[in-house]
This record gives sequence, C-alpha cells and structure tokens, in this order.
Amino acid sequence: MSDFDAIDSLLAAVGPEAELPEPGQRRELRERARLSKAQVARALGVSPSTVAAWESGRDPVGETRTRYAYLLDGLAAKFAADTAPVTSPAAEPAVAQAPVAPDAPPPSPAPEEGGDGDDVEALAAPEPCVLCGSPASQRVAGFAQHLDPADCQAAAAVLPARPVQPAPAPVRPGTAAAGEPAAARAPRTMRPSERSKGPARRAFQEPAGPLDLIGQAVQGALAEHRGDVEAASAALLKRAIPDAMRLLDETRKGGRYDVIAHPWIPDVLRKQSSRGADQIWEARPKWTRCDLPSGVHEVTALDVNGAYLSALKTHLPLGQLEHSAGLPHDRRRAGVHLITPPVWEHEAVLPNPVGQRDEPGPLWVTEPTLRLLLRLSGPKHGLCDPPVVHESYTSGATENLLEKFRVALKDARDTAIAEGDEVTLEYVKAMYSKFVSTMGESNYNRELYRPDWMHIVRSQAFANLWLKALKAHDEGLTVVRAMGTDELHVIGDWRRVFAEGRGVTEVKVKDTYTAGTDAAAGQEEG
Repeated sequence: MSDFDAIDSLLAAVGPEAELPEPGQRRELRERARLSKAQVARALGVSPSTVAAWESGRDPVGETRTRYAYLLDGLAAKFAADTAPVTSPAAEPAVAQAPVAPDAPPPSPAPEEGGDGDDVEALAAPEPCVLCGSPASQRVAGFAQHLDPADCQAAAAVLPARPVQPAPAPVRPGTAAAGEPAAARAPRTMRPSERSKGPARRAFQEPAGPLDLIGQAVQGALAEHRGDVEAASAALLKRAIPDAMRLLDETRKGGRYDVIAHPWIPDVLRKQSSRGADQIWEARPKWTRCDLPSGVHEVTALDVNGAYLSALKTHLPLGQLEHSAGLPHDRRRAGVHLITPPVWEHEAVLPNPVGQRDEPGPLWVTEPTLRLLLRLSGPKHGLCDPPVVHESYTSGATENLLEKFRVALKDARDTAIAEGDEVTLEYVKAMYSKFVSTMGESNYNRELYRPDWMHIVRSQAFANLWLKALKAHDEGLTVVRAMGTDELHVIGDWRRVFAEGRGVTEVKVKDTYTAGTDAAAGQEEG
C-alpha cells in the first residue's frame, strides 16, 4: 500500500457513517426475511452473538457497519416492493405478463406482479430441503430446497419413514408456461408477504413449523449418511446446540416479549476464577433417609423423564437484572436472591428444599428455590417459616418464554417414542440438555449468554423432583432417596400416585431392591 492509499483509507474512515434503522427494526427485517442470526453472521463475517447484540442496541462500526446497512436497506426495499399497491392492468408494463421460469432468479430486485419474485442463492454447503429433507444446494426465498421437483422425488424415495408433508403452494398466473402440467412446477415456499393473501388463510399458520426442523434435520442426516444410524446420530449430536438455537429462533418469531441475549451480569453470577463457580446455590437434592420403618422393604427407584425439558417451563427474567434490597418478593419478576433459609425440621422424612449445605447463613438462590420455600411456608403446607430475603437481582419475567420451544421438543420426543425412532429421541435429548448446559458461560454457544437462565432452569428441575417427593409423602409412600433431577426412591404402591411410562409427565422403573431392618432376625439395613 502506498502512502496515498493509506491516506485515502483514513479519509474514507472519517466520512459519514451509514445510517442504520432502530434495533427493533433490524430484528424485524431479519425475521420477516426468515433469516437466522447465523445466516446473517456468515454473510457479514461476524459471530451470531454479534448480530444479536446489534439487534439489542449495539451498533457496528467501519466497513462492517456499511455492509450491515446495505443488507438492511436491501431487505427494507424488498418488503416495500412486496407491499406496494397493485396498479391497474392497463398501467402494467408488458414484461409483467411474461411467464417466469420457476427455476430462474428474478431479472430485477423488485418482484413482478403475478410472478414468483424468489431469490435463488447457491449454498456453499448443502442444507436439508424444507420439502423433502434431503441435502439441497440452493436456497429460495431464504429456504433451502431443490429447484427441480425430480430431485425432491428422488430424495423422497431413499428417506426413512415420517416424510415431511409440505403444504401445497398456491398456483398463480405466470408461474408456469401455458399447458405445463402441475407436477412439473418447481416446489417453492411462500414469502411472508404472500401468506397474508387469500380468504382461506388461518391465523399464525406457517408452511413449515418448528417440528419440521427436527424431522428435516434427522432425515437429512440419514440421507447424507446413506441410512447409517450411528453415523447420522453422531452428526446430529455434534450440531445439537446450533440446531437448538435455530429452533428457539423459529419458536420466538412473533413472540410477545423481547429478550436480551447478552445482558450485563452481576458479580454473583460471574465465576470467581477461570475454573471456579459463581455464587449461586441451585439447591440440588442429595438426600437419603436415615431410618426406615422396621422390617425388610422393597424399594423402587423411579426415573423422572425429561427433567430438564419440563424445567424449561419456569419464570425467566427477560431483560437485564436490576438490584433491589428490602423489598417483598414480586411474582411478576424473577432472578436471583440472597436469603437466609428457614430451619428445616423434617429431615427424617423429606429432604431439605435448599439441598444439603455444609455452611449455615445467607446464600444466593434462584427464583424456583425461593418460590418453593414461600410455597412450603404458606398456609396450605406450613412446613417451615418464610425465608428472609436480603437483596435481589431481578427483571420482569414470564413463565412462558420458552414454552413453544419446550412443546416443540416434547412433541418431537413423544412422536419418536411412539415410532421407536431412537435417532430423533437422542437428538432431541441432546438439544434440550445441551441448550441448558451451554446458555451460561460456554464457548460452544455464543448466541446466548444467560447464566441466570441456566441456574434457574436447573433449579426448577431440582424443585420439580422435590415436589414429587412431597407428593409421594403426602400420598402415604415412604420416601427413601431423592437425588439430582430425576432419581426418586420410594416404598409402597407408587403406581397409584405416579403414572408409569416414558412421557415427560410419567416415571419409569430404574431399579428395585430390598432395604430395611428385619426386627425378628436383627438384620442391618441392606
């Protein structure tokens, strides 16, 4: 670079910066185009977390800002053209009546009235087709799919059971040459602007729902590995985290609440050292009953299904945590709290709700633990005194933030169990378990940094297990052990209390064994 080139670069940098729309509009434009944060990040050479930060209020700089502004301006122009008022036929240019080949890109940036107007993009790496699930090398209107219907038909012949059934695309004038058979038309996905037309439209109806993402990923992996179940499963497990984030993006579209993905975090949620832990106590159960009734008893070890999946339904803070002290608990907010827990006097028959602690005194707990203690101290149970809350970091909250995400995973899990599809079952399990474990401080998931969410979801799983122990005790069962998120040992007819099965609301038998003391023989506990 010459001296003058360097000066030119400096002068260019000093020039006016490209204008950007407001952060909320940036996100809206991306979602209307059905683009994921990862797709935008790849095009701009940044990470998905950087795109999320731009949509939350941070602005890019330099050349990256210019390219980001160019992308947003292009999307805004495209949607403005899509929603432009229809002119009379007499005012239409003659070229608008020409038939448009379904596999050809549009001749100009503005789509023609009555034509497809879909952007065809060549993919650097194949992605699952939204229609058949087999790898496709093109993306049309933001969706990976085959341009030739014969490719879809050929792929469908080698796919396993559970093929994806696409919604039939509406046929409009100008999409095929005169006399062309309907079967020869290339499959395509409607744009958001098209879905708003027509009297038969149903509210919130989508051509491919969140469940399709899971099925398409499984089918695509099986097709890519020629039906090799082990190889397909290994590939799916490796991509479980980005796939879970993509599913979360899909289920959050049109959501009622905005979420800050990378907020400021208080010191209590930061690790004290590179390999250390933060100050949050999750109240993990680790309890075994000391004394059993006399005699030898058959103990059943029950396994709670999908503990972390069920725990996704919990009160999560939406925005940045705000500090407060000396205020009563507000059920409209959620976060972490410094409390002095109450004395627990039922250790002989039930575990302590705050887990096994070596040190007394105040500790930081999450929302589920605080709510559990408040519930147990209430008039219905009266098992302890209320906890003393000293200070809190909270934000406005909702229990349904991840509900669509949870239901999509649950339904896919239920279908996989019913059909004996172990590939999908293990894939779904990896998606929700890795989603929970990497939403905190992790190098494997940089799209979401919410250690408060991670602790809250884990604590909710522990609280759910504790409540099952309470239910067993109230129904006359003898609770022998409660461990982690999913292990509950009981004595008695547990089938009258819990439903048996593999569903997330059911339990299954993990083991049976004998324990206790035979009063006549003087045996020790087994």
